[in-house]
Amino acid sequence: MRRGAQRAVCLLAALLFAAPLAAAPIAIGLATAPATLDPRYATDAASERLCRLVYEALIAFDARFRPVPALASWESSDDRRWRFHLAPGHRFHDGTPLTAGDVVATYRAILDPTLASPRRGPLAIIAAVRAVDAATIEFELARPDPLFPGQLTVGIMKREATLTREPPAPLGSGAFAVVGAPDSRGVALERVRDGERFRFEVVPNETVRALKLAHGELDLVQGGLTPETAAWLARQPGVHVSTVPGTTFTYLGLNLARGPTADPRIRRAIAEAIDRRALVDLVWRGEARLAGTLLVPEHWASGANATAIVYDPEAARRTLAGLGYDRAHPLALGYKTSSDGFRLRLAQLIQAQLAEAGIAIAIESYDWGTFYGDVKAGRFELYSLSWVGLKLPDAYRHVFHSSARPPAGANRGAYASPRADALIEAAEREPVLARRGPLYAELQRVLAEDLPIVPLWYEDTVVATGERIVRYRTDADGSYDGLADLAGSAHD
Repeated sequence: MRRGAQRAVCLLAALLFAAPLAAAPIAIGLATAPATLDPRYATDAASERLCRLVYEALIAFDARFRPVPALASWESSDDRRWRFHLAPGHRFHDGTPLTAGDVVATYRAILDPTLASPRRGPLAIIAAVRAVDAATIEFELARPDPLFPGQLTVGIMKREATLTREPPAPLGSGAFAVVGAPDSRGVALERVRDGERFRFEVVPNETVRALKLAHGELDLVQGGLTPETAAWLARQPGVHVSTVPGTTFTYLGLNLARGPTADPRIRRAIAEAIDRRALVDLVWRGEARLAGTLLVPEHWASGANATAIVYDPEAARRTLAGLGYDRAHPLALGYKTSSDGFRLRLAQLIQAQLAEAGIAIAIESYDWGTFYGDVKAGRFELYSLSWVGLKLPDAYRHVFHSSARPPAGANRGAYASPRADALIEAAEREPVLARRGPLYAELQRVLAEDLPIVPLWYEDTVVATGERIVRYRTDADGSYDGLADLAGSAHD
Protein backbone atom coordinates (compact mmCIF):
# COMPACT_ATOMS: atom_id res chain seq x y z
CA MET A 1 0.00 0.00 0.00
CA ARG A 2 1.35 3.43 -0.91
CA ARG A 3 2.27 5.81 1.88
CA GLY A 4 -0.48 8.30 0.93
CA ALA A 5 -3.14 5.57 0.98
CA GLN A 6 -1.84 4.31 4.35
CA ARG A 7 -2.16 7.82 5.76
CA ALA A 8 -5.73 8.08 4.51
CA VAL A 9 -6.70 4.75 6.08
CA CYS A 10 -5.12 5.74 9.39
CA LEU A 11 -6.86 9.10 9.34
CA LEU A 12 -10.24 7.46 8.61
CA ALA A 13 -9.72 4.94 11.41
CA ALA A 14 -8.77 7.72 13.83
CA LEU A 15 -11.89 9.67 12.97
CA LEU A 16 -14.11 6.62 13.38
CA PHE A 17 -12.69 5.73 16.78
CA ALA A 18 -12.37 9.30 18.06
CA ALA A 19 -15.99 10.37 17.44
CA PRO A 20 -18.85 7.87 17.28
CA LEU A 21 -21.41 8.42 14.57
CA ALA A 22 -24.35 10.56 15.65
CA ALA A 23 -27.46 8.55 16.39
CA ALA A 24 -30.21 8.76 13.81
CA PRO A 25 -33.14 10.97 14.81
CA ILE A 26 -36.06 9.35 16.59
CA ALA A 27 -38.56 8.78 13.76
CA ILE A 28 -42.29 9.29 14.37
CA GLY A 29 -44.85 8.35 11.73
CA LEU A 30 -47.66 10.79 10.95
CA ALA A 31 -50.80 9.85 9.02
CA THR A 32 -51.15 13.39 7.69
CA ALA A 33 -48.79 16.33 7.36
CA PRO A 34 -49.32 19.30 9.68
CA ALA A 35 -51.07 22.04 7.74
CA THR A 36 -49.03 24.73 9.52
CA LEU A 37 -46.70 25.37 12.43
CA ASP A 38 -48.17 28.84 12.95
CA PRO A 39 -50.31 28.56 16.12
CA ARG A 40 -52.64 31.29 14.86
CA TYR A 41 -53.86 28.96 12.12
CA ALA A 42 -53.30 25.48 13.57
CA THR A 43 -56.60 23.63 13.86
CA ASP A 44 -55.93 20.15 12.46
CA ALA A 45 -54.74 17.50 14.92
CA ALA A 46 -51.20 17.14 13.51
CA SER A 47 -50.60 20.90 13.54
CA GLU A 48 -51.95 21.38 17.05
CA ARG A 49 -49.89 18.51 18.47
CA LEU A 50 -46.63 19.74 16.94
CA CYS A 51 -47.35 23.36 17.89
CA ARG A 52 -47.71 22.20 21.51
CA LEU A 53 -44.10 20.97 21.35
CA VAL A 54 -42.68 24.14 19.78
CA TYR A 55 -44.72 26.83 21.58
CA GLU A 56 -45.89 27.36 25.15
CA ALA A 57 -49.42 28.45 26.04
CA LEU A 58 -50.61 30.49 29.00
CA ILE A 59 -52.60 27.59 30.48
CA ALA A 60 -52.77 23.80 30.55
CA PHE A 61 -55.41 21.36 31.85
CA ASP A 62 -55.44 18.95 34.78
CA ALA A 63 -56.76 15.40 34.78
CA ARG A 64 -60.36 16.63 35.16
CA PHE A 65 -59.91 19.15 32.32
CA ARG A 66 -59.81 22.21 34.54
CA PRO A 67 -57.42 25.01 33.46
CA VAL A 68 -54.16 25.22 35.42
CA PRO A 69 -51.18 27.59 35.06
CA ALA A 70 -48.56 26.88 32.39
CA LEU A 71 -46.78 30.06 31.27
CA ALA A 72 -48.87 32.16 33.64
CA SER A 73 -51.06 32.24 36.71
CA TRP A 74 -54.15 34.42 36.81
CA GLU A 75 -56.65 36.34 38.89
CA SER A 76 -59.98 38.03 38.16
CA SER A 77 -60.60 41.53 39.52
CA ASP A 78 -64.23 41.43 38.36
CA ASP A 79 -66.35 39.26 36.10
CA ARG A 80 -64.96 40.87 32.94
CA ARG A 81 -61.28 41.53 33.73
CA TRP A 82 -58.58 38.88 34.05
CA ARG A 83 -54.91 39.46 34.81
CA PHE A 84 -52.26 36.89 33.90
CA HIS A 85 -48.82 36.92 35.49
CA LEU A 86 -45.98 35.34 33.51
CA ALA A 87 -43.66 32.97 35.31
CA PRO A 88 -40.03 34.16 35.12
CA GLY A 89 -37.34 32.59 32.97
CA HIS A 90 -39.20 31.67 29.80
CA ARG A 91 -37.24 32.41 26.62
CA PHE A 92 -37.74 31.89 22.92
CA HIS A 93 -35.41 29.49 21.17
CA ASP A 94 -33.28 32.41 19.92
CA GLY A 95 -32.58 33.40 23.53
CA THR A 96 -34.83 36.45 23.79
CA PRO A 97 -37.18 36.64 26.82
CA LEU A 98 -40.87 35.93 26.41
CA THR A 99 -42.75 39.00 27.66
CA ALA A 100 -46.27 40.32 28.05
CA GLY A 101 -45.80 42.15 24.75
CA ASP A 102 -45.46 38.83 22.92
CA VAL A 103 -48.65 37.51 24.55
CA VAL A 104 -50.58 40.65 23.63
CA ALA A 105 -49.28 40.57 20.05
CA THR A 106 -50.25 36.90 19.66
CA TYR A 107 -53.82 37.41 20.80
CA ARG A 108 -54.28 40.69 18.92
CA ALA A 109 -53.17 38.92 15.75
CA ILE A 110 -55.76 36.18 16.30
CA LEU A 111 -58.47 38.78 16.92
CA ASP A 112 -57.51 40.83 13.83
CA PRO A 113 -60.20 40.03 11.23
CA THR A 114 -57.83 40.88 8.36
CA LEU A 115 -55.57 37.97 9.36
CA ALA A 116 -58.50 35.51 9.23
CA SER A 117 -57.34 33.26 12.04
CA PRO A 118 -59.67 30.26 12.52
CA ARG A 119 -58.99 30.60 16.27
CA ARG A 120 -60.76 33.97 16.35
CA GLY A 121 -64.32 32.68 16.84
CA PRO A 122 -63.97 31.18 20.35
CA LEU A 123 -61.84 34.17 21.43
CA ALA A 124 -64.19 36.84 20.12
CA ILE A 125 -65.33 37.37 23.72
CA ILE A 126 -62.07 39.34 24.23
CA ALA A 127 -62.88 43.07 23.96
CA ALA A 128 -59.31 44.21 24.67
CA VAL A 129 -55.92 42.80 25.66
CA ARG A 130 -53.08 44.94 26.96
CA ALA A 131 -49.70 44.66 28.68
CA VAL A 132 -49.73 46.14 32.20
CA ASP A 133 -45.99 45.61 32.52
CA ALA A 134 -43.40 43.21 31.06
CA ALA A 135 -44.83 40.26 33.00
CA THR A 136 -48.53 41.11 33.33
CA ILE A 137 -51.32 40.88 30.76
CA GLU A 138 -54.88 42.09 31.22
CA PHE A 139 -57.81 40.71 29.22
CA GLU A 140 -61.07 42.65 29.15
CA LEU A 141 -64.11 40.60 28.11
CA ALA A 142 -67.24 41.66 26.25
CA ARG A 143 -69.33 39.57 28.65
CA PRO A 144 -68.64 37.58 31.82
CA ASP A 145 -67.16 34.10 31.38
CA PRO A 146 -66.02 32.27 34.54
CA LEU A 147 -64.21 29.66 32.40
CA PHE A 148 -62.34 32.19 30.26
CA PRO A 149 -58.80 30.99 31.19
CA GLY A 150 -59.57 27.65 29.52
CA GLN A 151 -59.78 29.43 26.16
CA LEU A 152 -56.14 30.58 26.27
CA THR A 153 -54.50 27.52 24.74
CA VAL A 154 -52.78 29.21 21.78
CA GLY A 155 -48.99 28.95 21.65
CA ILE A 156 -47.28 32.31 22.21
CA MET A 157 -45.35 33.72 19.26
CA LYS A 158 -42.64 36.33 19.17
CA ARG A 159 -44.10 39.81 18.68
CA GLU A 160 -42.30 40.41 15.38
CA ALA A 161 -43.61 37.13 13.95
CA THR A 162 -47.24 38.15 14.45
CA LEU A 163 -47.08 41.22 12.21
CA THR A 164 -47.75 39.34 8.98
CA ARG A 165 -50.32 36.87 7.74
CA GLU A 166 -47.59 34.87 6.03
CA PRO A 167 -46.38 32.00 8.24
CA PRO A 168 -43.06 33.03 9.80
CA ALA A 169 -40.21 30.66 10.58
CA PRO A 170 -41.48 28.61 13.56
CA LEU A 171 -39.91 30.11 16.68
CA GLY A 172 -41.39 29.31 20.07
CA SER A 173 -40.31 28.78 23.66
CA GLY A 174 -41.42 25.16 24.04
CA ALA A 175 -39.51 21.98 24.76
CA PHE A 176 -38.63 21.52 21.08
CA ALA A 177 -37.15 23.80 18.43
CA VAL A 178 -37.77 23.38 14.69
CA VAL A 179 -34.72 22.37 12.65
CA GLY A 180 -34.69 23.35 9.00
CA ALA A 181 -37.78 24.06 6.93
CA PRO A 182 -40.86 21.83 7.32
CA ASP A 183 -42.17 20.34 4.08
CA SER A 184 -44.81 17.89 2.86
CA ARG A 185 -42.61 14.96 3.91
CA GLY A 186 -42.39 16.01 7.54
CA VAL A 187 -40.62 18.20 10.05
CA ALA A 188 -37.48 17.85 12.18
CA LEU A 189 -37.40 19.00 15.81
CA GLU A 190 -34.59 19.24 18.34
CA ARG A 191 -35.22 18.77 22.04
CA VAL A 192 -33.93 21.91 23.72
CA ARG A 193 -32.69 20.32 26.95
CA ASP A 194 -30.27 17.86 25.33
CA GLY A 195 -30.19 18.42 21.57
CA GLU A 196 -31.75 15.10 20.65
CA ARG A 197 -33.31 15.09 17.19
CA PHE A 198 -36.81 13.87 16.33
CA ARG A 199 -38.11 13.45 12.79
CA PHE A 200 -41.88 13.53 12.23
CA GLU A 201 -42.30 11.67 8.94
CA VAL A 202 -45.53 11.74 6.92
CA VAL A 203 -46.58 8.21 5.96
CA PRO A 204 -50.24 8.38 4.87
CA ASN A 205 -50.81 4.65 4.40
CA GLU A 206 -51.53 2.80 7.65
CA THR A 207 -50.04 -0.48 6.43
CA VAL A 208 -46.82 1.23 5.35
CA ARG A 209 -46.55 2.96 8.74
CA ALA A 210 -46.92 -0.39 10.48
CA LEU A 211 -44.33 -2.08 8.25
CA LYS A 212 -41.86 0.77 8.73
CA LEU A 213 -42.24 0.47 12.50
CA ALA A 214 -41.82 -3.31 12.43
CA HIS A 215 -38.67 -2.95 10.28
CA GLY A 216 -37.13 -0.27 12.51
CA GLU A 217 -37.56 2.61 10.04
CA LEU A 218 -39.96 4.31 12.46
CA ASP A 219 -39.70 4.41 16.24
CA LEU A 220 -43.20 5.59 17.16
CA VAL A 221 -46.66 5.44 15.61
CA GLN A 222 -49.46 7.00 17.61
CA GLY A 223 -53.11 6.88 16.64
CA GLY A 224 -54.49 6.08 13.21
CA LEU A 225 -54.12 2.32 13.75
CA THR A 226 -57.07 -0.03 13.33
CA PRO A 227 -57.41 -2.80 15.93
CA GLU A 228 -56.28 -5.40 13.37
CA THR A 229 -53.10 -3.49 12.58
CA ALA A 230 -52.39 -2.86 16.26
CA ALA A 231 -52.83 -6.58 16.99
CA TRP A 232 -50.41 -7.46 14.18
CA LEU A 233 -47.82 -4.98 15.46
CA ALA A 234 -48.11 -6.41 18.98
CA ARG A 235 -46.91 -9.76 17.59
CA GLN A 236 -43.81 -8.30 15.96
CA PRO A 237 -40.44 -8.66 17.75
CA GLY A 238 -39.16 -5.44 19.28
CA VAL A 239 -42.52 -3.65 19.03
CA HIS A 240 -44.55 -2.64 22.07
CA VAL A 241 -48.23 -1.67 21.75
CA SER A 242 -50.23 0.08 24.46
CA THR A 243 -53.49 2.00 24.70
CA VAL A 244 -54.53 5.11 26.61
CA PRO A 245 -58.19 5.98 27.25
CA GLY A 246 -58.93 8.83 24.87
CA THR A 247 -61.34 11.74 24.48
CA THR A 248 -62.26 11.17 20.82
CA PHE A 249 -66.06 11.01 20.93
CA THR A 250 -67.83 9.03 18.18
CA TYR A 251 -71.54 9.45 17.65
CA LEU A 252 -74.43 8.80 15.30
CA GLY A 253 -75.91 12.02 13.94
CA LEU A 254 -79.64 12.34 13.24
CA ASN A 255 -81.73 14.80 11.24
CA LEU A 256 -84.33 16.42 13.50
CA ALA A 257 -85.54 18.92 10.92
CA ARG A 258 -87.24 16.48 8.55
CA GLY A 259 -87.80 12.82 7.78
CA PRO A 260 -88.50 9.89 10.11
CA THR A 261 -85.68 10.78 12.55
CA ALA A 262 -87.51 13.99 13.46
CA ASP A 263 -89.75 11.67 15.54
CA PRO A 264 -88.19 11.13 19.00
CA ARG A 265 -89.68 7.62 19.13
CA ILE A 266 -87.72 6.66 16.02
CA ARG A 267 -84.53 8.11 17.50
CA ARG A 268 -85.07 6.14 20.71
CA ALA A 269 -85.65 2.91 18.76
CA ILE A 270 -82.43 3.45 16.78
CA ALA A 271 -80.45 3.99 19.99
CA GLU A 272 -81.92 0.92 21.70
CA ALA A 273 -81.29 -1.31 18.67
CA ILE A 274 -77.51 -0.66 18.51
CA ASP A 275 -75.43 -3.05 20.61
CA ARG A 276 -72.59 -0.67 21.33
CA ARG A 277 -70.87 -3.07 23.74
CA ALA A 278 -70.71 -5.76 21.07
CA LEU A 279 -69.20 -3.29 18.61
CA VAL A 280 -66.57 -2.17 21.11
CA ASP A 281 -65.64 -5.75 21.98
CA LEU A 282 -65.76 -7.19 18.48
CA VAL A 283 -64.52 -4.40 16.25
CA TRP A 284 -62.50 -2.24 18.60
CA ARG A 285 -61.22 -5.27 20.54
CA GLY A 286 -61.80 -3.33 23.73
CA GLU A 287 -59.87 -0.25 22.51
CA ALA A 288 -62.81 2.06 23.22
CA ARG A 289 -65.29 2.71 26.03
CA LEU A 290 -68.98 3.41 25.87
CA ALA A 291 -70.02 7.06 25.79
CA GLY A 292 -73.00 8.78 27.35
CA THR A 293 -72.26 12.39 26.39
CA LEU A 294 -69.74 14.62 24.61
CA LEU A 295 -67.31 14.82 27.54
CA VAL A 296 -65.48 11.86 29.05
CA PRO A 297 -66.51 10.68 32.54
CA GLU A 298 -63.37 12.20 34.08
CA HIS A 299 -64.42 15.69 33.03
CA TRP A 300 -65.72 17.93 35.79
CA ALA A 301 -68.77 18.82 33.66
CA SER A 302 -69.62 15.27 32.67
CA GLY A 303 -72.73 13.51 33.92
CA ALA A 304 -72.25 10.44 31.75
CA ASN A 305 -73.48 8.00 34.39
CA ALA A 306 -76.96 9.54 34.21
CA THR A 307 -77.15 9.39 30.41
CA ALA A 308 -76.30 5.78 29.57
CA ILE A 309 -78.28 4.22 26.72
CA VAL A 310 -79.54 0.69 27.43
CA TYR A 311 -79.39 -1.85 24.62
CA ASP A 312 -82.96 -3.11 24.34
CA PRO A 313 -83.79 -4.52 20.87
CA GLU A 314 -87.16 -5.83 22.06
CA ALA A 315 -88.23 -2.34 23.12
CA ALA A 316 -87.00 -0.99 19.76
CA ARG A 317 -89.06 -3.59 17.87
CA ARG A 318 -92.18 -2.80 19.93
CA THR A 319 -91.83 0.91 19.25
CA LEU A 320 -91.32 0.39 15.53
CA ALA A 321 -94.20 -2.10 15.34
CA GLY A 322 -96.48 0.47 16.91
CA LEU A 323 -95.49 2.83 14.10
CA GLY A 324 -96.16 0.23 11.42
CA TYR A 325 -92.62 -1.06 10.84
CA ASP A 326 -91.14 -4.56 11.19
CA ARG A 327 -88.63 -6.76 9.40
CA ALA A 328 -91.14 -7.47 6.63
CA HIS A 329 -92.03 -3.78 6.29
CA PRO A 330 -88.89 -1.99 7.48
CA LEU A 331 -88.30 1.68 8.05
CA ALA A 332 -85.93 2.82 5.28
CA LEU A 333 -83.15 5.27 6.20
CA GLY A 334 -79.96 6.48 4.56
CA TYR A 335 -76.66 6.36 6.48
CA LYS A 336 -73.80 8.57 5.24
CA THR A 337 -70.19 7.81 6.08
CA SER A 338 -66.72 8.35 4.68
CA SER A 339 -65.07 5.92 2.27
CA ASP A 340 -62.50 4.90 4.90
CA GLY A 341 -62.56 1.09 5.02
CA PHE A 342 -62.72 0.79 8.79
CA ARG A 343 -65.52 3.37 9.16
CA LEU A 344 -67.41 1.69 6.34
CA ARG A 345 -67.19 -1.66 8.12
CA LEU A 346 -68.56 -0.10 11.31
CA ALA A 347 -71.47 1.30 9.31
CA GLN A 348 -72.17 -2.17 7.91
CA LEU A 349 -72.28 -3.68 11.40
CA ILE A 350 -74.67 -0.98 12.62
CA GLN A 351 -76.73 -1.64 9.49
CA ALA A 352 -77.01 -5.34 10.43
CA GLN A 353 -78.03 -4.55 14.02
CA LEU A 354 -80.71 -2.07 12.95
CA ALA A 355 -82.08 -4.57 10.41
CA GLU A 356 -82.93 -6.92 13.28
CA ALA A 357 -85.21 -4.24 14.72
CA GLY A 358 -86.95 -3.47 11.43
CA ILE A 359 -84.84 -0.60 10.09
CA ALA A 360 -83.39 -0.97 6.58
CA ILE A 361 -80.24 1.12 6.25
CA ALA A 362 -78.85 2.16 2.87
CA ILE A 363 -75.17 3.01 3.35
CA GLU A 364 -73.85 5.90 1.28
CA SER A 365 -70.06 6.27 1.41
CA TYR A 366 -68.23 9.28 -0.04
CA ASP A 367 -64.79 10.83 -0.13
CA TRP A 368 -64.15 12.95 2.95
CA GLY A 369 -64.83 16.34 1.32
CA THR A 370 -68.19 15.31 -0.14
CA PHE A 371 -69.27 13.50 3.02
CA TYR A 372 -68.36 16.35 5.36
CA GLY A 373 -69.94 18.91 3.05
CA ASP A 374 -73.24 17.00 3.11
CA VAL A 375 -73.16 16.75 6.90
CA LYS A 376 -72.58 20.49 7.35
CA ALA A 377 -75.37 21.25 4.88
CA GLY A 378 -77.87 18.97 6.68
CA ARG A 379 -78.15 16.58 3.72
CA PHE A 380 -78.51 13.36 5.71
CA GLU A 381 -80.83 11.15 7.69
CA LEU A 382 -78.08 9.35 9.65
CA TYR A 383 -74.31 9.83 9.68
CA SER A 384 -71.41 9.01 11.98
CA LEU A 385 -68.54 11.29 12.93
CA SER A 386 -66.08 11.90 15.77
CA TRP A 387 -65.19 14.94 17.87
CA VAL A 388 -61.49 15.20 18.79
CA GLY A 389 -59.95 17.07 21.72
CA LEU A 390 -63.05 18.34 23.54
CA LYS A 391 -62.01 20.06 26.79
CA LEU A 392 -64.45 22.84 27.61
CA PRO A 393 -68.18 22.49 28.25
CA ASP A 394 -68.82 25.29 25.76
CA ALA A 395 -68.92 22.38 23.33
CA TYR A 396 -72.53 21.90 24.45
CA ARG A 397 -73.47 25.32 23.04
CA HIS A 398 -71.51 24.65 19.84
CA VAL A 399 -73.26 21.33 19.21
CA PHE A 400 -76.72 21.59 20.81
CA HIS A 401 -77.85 25.21 21.19
CA SER A 402 -80.62 26.18 18.78
CA SER A 403 -78.56 29.19 17.64
CA ALA A 404 -75.62 26.98 16.64
CA ARG A 405 -76.89 25.65 13.33
CA PRO A 406 -74.18 25.79 10.62
CA PRO A 407 -72.35 27.98 9.84
CA ALA A 408 -72.78 29.51 13.33
CA GLY A 409 -71.97 26.21 15.02
CA ALA A 410 -72.15 22.44 14.68
CA ASN A 411 -75.83 21.80 15.46
CA ARG A 412 -76.08 19.90 12.18
CA GLY A 413 -79.21 17.97 13.07
CA ALA A 414 -81.19 21.19 13.76
CA TYR A 415 -81.92 20.32 17.40
CA ALA A 416 -84.12 22.97 19.06
CA SER A 417 -85.03 22.62 22.74
CA PRO A 418 -85.96 25.56 24.97
CA ARG A 419 -85.02 23.43 28.01
CA ALA A 420 -81.57 22.65 26.61
CA ASP A 421 -80.98 26.27 25.55
CA ALA A 422 -81.95 27.54 29.00
CA LEU A 423 -79.63 25.11 30.78
CA ILE A 424 -76.70 25.92 28.47
CA GLU A 425 -77.20 29.64 29.08
CA ALA A 426 -77.66 29.23 32.84
CA ALA A 427 -74.45 27.19 33.11
CA GLU A 428 -72.52 29.83 31.17
CA ARG A 429 -73.77 32.58 33.51
CA GLU A 430 -73.04 30.68 36.71
CA PRO A 431 -69.80 32.06 38.21
CA VAL A 432 -69.24 29.22 40.71
CA LEU A 433 -67.78 26.08 39.15
CA ALA A 434 -69.33 23.80 41.76
CA ARG A 435 -72.80 25.06 40.78
CA ARG A 436 -72.14 24.66 37.08
CA GLY A 437 -71.72 20.89 37.32
CA PRO A 438 -75.34 20.15 38.31
CA LEU A 439 -76.61 22.36 35.47
CA TYR A 440 -74.58 20.40 32.94
CA ALA A 441 -75.75 17.13 34.52
CA GLU A 442 -79.37 18.24 34.06
CA LEU A 443 -78.59 19.25 30.48
CA GLN A 444 -77.27 15.77 29.79
CA ARG A 445 -80.48 14.25 31.15
CA VAL A 446 -82.45 16.41 28.71
CA LEU A 447 -80.18 15.31 25.86
CA ALA A 448 -80.59 11.67 26.90
CA GLU A 449 -84.36 12.08 26.63
CA ASP A 450 -84.36 13.96 23.31
CA LEU A 451 -81.45 12.07 21.66
CA PRO A 452 -80.39 14.71 19.12
CA ILE A 453 -77.41 12.39 18.60
CA VAL A 454 -76.73 8.80 19.67
CA PRO A 455 -73.48 8.66 21.69
CA LEU A 456 -71.45 5.60 20.73
CA TRP A 457 -67.98 5.47 22.33
CA TYR A 458 -64.74 7.23 23.24
CA GLU A 459 -61.88 5.83 21.16
CA ASP A 460 -58.61 4.90 22.86
CA THR A 461 -55.29 6.18 21.55
CA VAL A 462 -53.10 3.30 20.40
CA VAL A 463 -49.35 3.78 20.77
CA ALA A 464 -46.85 1.48 19.05
CA THR A 465 -43.13 1.92 19.77
CA GLY A 466 -39.92 0.29 18.60
CA GLU A 467 -36.88 -0.74 20.62
CA ARG A 468 -35.35 2.76 20.79
CA ILE A 469 -38.25 4.20 22.80
CA VAL A 470 -39.12 3.08 26.30
CA ARG A 471 -41.27 4.52 29.08
CA TYR A 472 -43.20 6.76 26.71
CA ARG A 473 -46.84 7.57 27.37
CA THR A 474 -49.29 9.92 25.76
CA ASP A 475 -52.34 11.55 27.36
CA ALA A 476 -56.08 11.47 26.74
CA ASP A 477 -55.71 14.02 23.94
CA GLY A 478 -53.13 11.93 22.08
CA SER A 479 -50.49 14.66 22.39
CA TYR A 480 -46.74 14.13 21.91
CA ASP A 481 -45.93 16.01 25.12
CA GLY A 482 -44.37 12.87 26.61
CA LEU A 483 -41.45 13.19 24.18
CA ALA A 484 -40.15 16.12 26.23
CA ASP A 485 -39.44 13.83 29.19
CA LEU A 486 -38.67 10.68 27.22
CA ALA A 487 -36.10 8.74 29.23
CA GLY A 488 -35.37 5.81 26.94
CA SER A 489 -34.10 6.86 23.51
CA ALA A 490 -31.24 6.58 21.08
CA HIS A 491 -28.85 8.34 23.45
CA ASP A 492 -29.44 6.15 26.50
